[in-house]
Amino acid sequence: MKKQLALAVALAAASTSAAAYDKLSHSYVEAGFVHNQSELPVVAPSNISVEDMKANGGFINGSFAVGEKFYVFGGYSKAKDDSVGIRVTGLGQVGEFEVDAQQGHAGIGYNHKLSDRVEWTGEVSYLRTKFEVETRGFRDSAEGDDYRASIGLRGNLAANFEGWIKANYTDGDMYDKEFSGTLGGLIKFNDSWGVVAEADLGSDQKQYRVGVRWSF
Repeated sequence: MKKQLALAVALAAASTSAAAYDKLSHSYVEAGFVHNQSELPVVAPSNISVEDMKANGGFINGSFAVGEKFYVFGGYSKAKDDSVGIRVTGLGQVGEFEVDAQQGHAGIGYNHKLSDRVEWTGEVSYLRTKFEVETRGFRDSAEGDDYRASIGLRGNLAANFEGWIKANYTDGDMYDKEFSGTLGGLIKFNDSWGVVAEADLGSDQKQYRVGVRWSF
């Protein structure tokens, strides 16, 4: 929370600076590495517990500006954890299973300039999540639909560094009225290419992404 507050203050302060910075782009494609941490939707007896999933994989996201105020966005990620543990009270770990986690999302956003360097954003999006479980020849899956509303700040904190912060509310089949925060940053090599890092931090679901972004 302290880090989120510090970034919000920095973005707000940036709006008062007279320095010239490049325009914030809502048209880009990015791809890279994703790490998911999640409480799995498992129903089990009270003496049996399942470890949280910690899955690694890849992602691809994109956004496209529609006029000056609106943009559409979407993406897909796929990650895998080969060793989710099953524990029984008094016995410890008694087994493991494999989980494939997939999530796609699509939405629309609105941006409003606070200055040449800072804007606030509002977004609504749809999420489709699927978990596939396999152990000792047994296969099962859980999937569902969710909807998310987000509001945040985005701005150029330096000539080659862009940052953003968002507050999210997600509800539906896989998320139970979850509030989360998003922190992100982009190191720009030039007007087109950069390295992006982003974290979605919720109580039950967490996702970390690092990749390369091409803006256009």
